[in-house]
Amino acid sequence: MKNARMHELVKTLNRYAYEYYTLDNPTVSDAQYDKLYDELVALEKELGTVLHDSPSRRVGGEIIKEFKQHKHASRLYSLDKCNSFDELREWDAKIKKAVGEVCYTLEYKLDGLTLCLTYDDGKLVTAATRGDGSVGEDVTEQVKTIKSVPLSIPYSEFLEVQGEGIMTVSALNAYNEKAKNNGTELLKNARNGVAGAIRNLNPKVTASRNLDVIFYNVNTVSDEEKLTSQQQYVEFLTKNLFKTIPPFVSSDIEQIIEKISKVDRQSLDFVIDGMVIKVNDQNARKKLGYTEKFPKWAIAYKFEAEETSTLLKDVLWQVGRTGKVTPIAVLEAVELCGATVRRATLNNYSDVLRKKLKKGSTVFVRRSNDVIPEVLGIAQEGDGVEIEKPVVCPSCGQPLHEEGPLLFCSNEYGCKPQICGRIEHFVSKDCMDIEGLSEKTIEQAYEILGVRTCADLYSLTQDDLLKLPGFKDKKPKKIIDAIEKSKTVDLPHFINALGIRNVGKKTAQDLAAEFGSLEKLSHADKEQLLKIDEVGEIVAQDIIEFFAKHADVVEKFRSIGIDPQIKESGDKFKGLKFVLTGSLQNFTRSQASAIIESEGGSVQSSVTKETDFVVAGEEAGSKLEKAKKLGKKILDEKAFLDMINS
Repeated sequence: MKNARMHELVKTLNRYAYEYYTLDNPTVSDAQYDKLYDELVALEKELGTVLHDSPSRRVGGEIIKEFKQHKHASRLYSLDKCNSFDELREWDAKIKKAVGEVCYTLEYKLDGLTLCLTYDDGKLVTAATRGDGSVGEDVTEQVKTIKSVPLSIPYSEFLEVQGEGIMTVSALNAYNEKAKNNGTELLKNARNGVAGAIRNLNPKVTASRNLDVIFYNVNTVSDEEKLTSQQQYVEFLTKNLFKTIPPFVSSDIEQIIEKISKVDRQSLDFVIDGMVIKVNDQNARKKLGYTEKFPKWAIAYKFEAEETSTLLKDVLWQVGRTGKVTPIAVLEAVELCGATVRRATLNNYSDVLRKKLKKGSTVFVRRSNDVIPEVLGIAQEGDGVEIEKPVVCPSCGQPLHEEGPLLFCSNEYGCKPQICGRIEHFVSKDCMDIEGLSEKTIEQAYEILGVRTCADLYSLTQDDLLKLPGFKDKKPKKIIDAIEKSKTVDLPHFINALGIRNVGKKTAQDLAAEFGSLEKLSHADKEQLLKIDEVGEIVAQDIIEFFAKHADVVEKFRSIGIDPQIKESGDKFKGLKFVLTGSLQNFTRSQASAIIESEGGSVQSSVTKETDFVVAGEEAGSKLEKAKKLGKKILDEKAFLDMINS
C-alpha cells in the first residue's frame, strides 16, 4: 500500500509541477503541493527508496568530483549567421533555387547554454552540454534540479532532444536582490548565470538559480514517429511535457523579416541575441544537406553585436557614496549596440586579477539590454602594464581599508565624491524626490556654498542659490520649494534616502512596514531585523552600524521638520498584481506604478501565473501575447482609468 501511495504521489506532484513550471497554469496552492511533497519525503525515508522521477531529486544531490564526457547520439551543428535582411533575402533565394517553394519557421535565438537530453523507457537518462557537437560534458545531476525539465515522459522509445538552458531576467533579478541583501556576489548577466550554474560541480548551486530549459529540436527519435517538419518536432516535444515556444510559420521571407523587425527584446523575460529561421519540411532539409559546420536549411539572423573586443587603455578608480572604491576600465572607443563605448565596469581588484587584465591588453566587452558595458576578460595579452591595487583614496588621499574583495575610503565627511554621491542619492526620485538638484548643481553647492551633508540642503536660501553659475529668475525658488515639499516624505522613501549600505527601495519598504517609525528602526536589534524575510546577517549589521554611527540622525531631521510616517494607502487594488506594457498616454510608467502601489497593489516586471491584470498601452509587445496565452485580464488605458476612478 505504501509503495503504491509513493507512486501515486510522484505522479500527482509531477503533474502539478508541469502545470506550474511549464504551462504557467497552477491548479493547486503552494500549501497543498507542500503537504503532498512532505508526505512523499516521509515515505521515501521510511521505505528507503526514491523513484527515478521523484520531485525530491530536484533539490540537488552531493557535489560531484568532475564532469564525465558524453557522446551525443546525433551531431549537434552550429548555425550559419547573417547580420542584415539583404543577406537573409539572399539565403532565401538560394534555398528556393535549390528546392523550390518552401515554408519557414521563425524562433527566438536564446542566449543561454545548449543542452542535449536523452530519454529511454520514458525516463531521463543523461543531460549533456553541446561541447564540440559530438562530445559534451555529462551534467545530468545539475539538469535534474531544473523544475521545468521532465524526469519522465510518455514516450517510451529512445529519444534525444535539444534545448537551451536559460536563466530568465526575472529569475536573475530575484537572485541578485537576494544576493545583495545577503552580501554575496551578484551574477553579472543571465547567460553567465546559467552557464555557471550548469557547469558547477555542486548541483545545489544549480538548484538555487531557478533555471529553465526551452526545447526546440528532436535529434533522435524512432522512425515510426513520422515527424516530417519543425512544427511537428515542437508539437511532439510539447506533447511529451517539454517546455517549448511555438514557432511563427510563413513561406514569405518578407513576412519573416517584418516579424523579426518587430521583436521587442526589452519586453521578453529571457535574453535573445537573434532569431533562427529554419526550413520547415524535413524532406527539403534532406535535399539541402549540411556543410562541414552548418545545416544549409537553417540560419540565424543576429541582432546588433552585444560583445566585441577593444584596447584597455587604463584603469581609473572611482569613489562611490558608501566609500567603496571601484575600478573603471578606460577603453579605446568602440561601437556596441548602437552606442560608442569608452568606459566599462569592473567589479573589484580581484576581478582585475581573475581576468588577467593589463593596461594595453585587448579585452572582450559586453553590453546587454542597454546596461552599463562590462569587461568580460582578456582577448589578447600583449605586452601590457600591470594594474596596481590602490592603497590611498584617489580623491582625498586617505588610506584605504579592505573588506573581503572590496576597497573602502573611511573619510566619510572629508571625501568629496562620497559627500556629493550621498546628496545625489538623497534627492533622487526614489528617495526625497527634490527636482532641480542635478549632479553638477550639487558639486557647485559643495564647492561654492559649503554644503557637506544632506541636512545642509534645508538651510539653503534663494540668495545662496543665486551665487551659483547659471542660476537666475525662477530657478532658485523652484528648488527651494522642492526642498520644502520634500519634508512631507513618507517613511519608506526616507529610509531609502538615508543611504544605508545594502538597503535599497524594496528593503526600505519592508523596514518601514515592520517598524512603522524611524525612531523604532534606529533602535532595532539584530533579532528584530532578521525577522524580515529579505534581511540577512550582513544587511542587519549594516543597519545597526549605520544608526550607531549616526545616532543623532533622527533628531537632526526632526529639527528640520522631517518626521516621516507610513502614509495610509487605499485598498482598491489590495493584493492585486499588475503588469504594465506598451506606451500609456495619460501616465508615465512610474506614475502608473505609483498609483497602483498607493492603492495597495504591486507592479511586476513580467507576466506570470500570479499576475491579475495586464495594462496594455500602444505598441504592447510579447507581454501582451503571454497574457493572452495565460488567459489574464487585459485592460486598455481607458479601462485602467475607469478602475482608478471607480
